[in-house]
Amino acid sequence: MLNHIKRYPLSLLVIFTVIYLSFFRPPEIDDELPLFPGFDKLVHLCMYLGMSGMLWWEFYRAHRYERVPMWHAWVGATICPILLSGIIELLQAYATTHRGGDWWDFAANSAGVLLATLFFIVFYKK
Repeated sequence: MLNHIKRYPLSLLVIFTVIYLSFFRPPEIDDELPLFPGFDKLVHLCMYLGMSGMLWWEFYRAHRYERVPMWHAWVGATICPILLSGIIELLQAYATTHRGGDWWDFAANSAGVLLATLFFIVFYKK
């Protein structure tokens, strides 16, 4: 466990930040902000794009001189963030009173993870 903390410190920080942002009670804001419909979906996409991207980047940084199977990166940077987002959405729906789970949020989260994975597939090939 200590080895993972040493190898993936930024990823762990991003993961804990995403979990915190998923469950804290947001402040009440006026409708003065120039938000557009679907702004929260863009926020979800960016959060999970950043989380999965950080996981991919730190995997390549931590294992650049080692022979580690690529399925480790696929599981850790693609499958686990998608599962985490699904669990968070279910917990928001059934364990909180101030948040509601939304399947469109889950779709935006998954799209962010898949975009980060696509980027690193292209980057890794080069």
